[in-house]
Amino acid sequence: MNSMIAAFKTALSKYATLQGRASRPEYWWWVLALVILFAILRLVDGALVAPLLGFEVFSEDAGQPISMLVSLGLLLPAISVSVRRLHDVDKSGWWLLLAFVPVIGALILLYFYVQRSDDDANQFGAPEPFR
Repeated sequence: MNSMIAAFKTALSKYATLQGRASRPEYWWWVLALVILFAILRLVDGALVAPLLGFEVFSEDAGQPISMLVSLGLLLPAISVSVRRLHDVDKSGWWLLLAFVPVIGALILLYFYVQRSDDDANQFGAPEPFR
């Protein structure tokens, strides 16, 4: 749990920092934190916000306003931690554009994200310890 909180704090403290590196644990704890956060927000949107907007509980027509606002706020940290993760495996952040290629792009990025970190310094700097 401490690792997840540390990863979340690190990603938010480097809000739009595209320089440096993000270790594999830092990236995956960040992803897990986002999955948990958005699961909770989806419940809040469906159970509390939908009735306030005049829709039935968990109605698909109600939308998810809280989730959408939070996702907009976390978009830059998500991009920056992804770019720094690519830097950690000695890839340029431009590889993130593969996300726009359906299926194949996501699979290639997943392959990069699960790779071991470079133990030594690479063109993007020395490995940053994750606490």
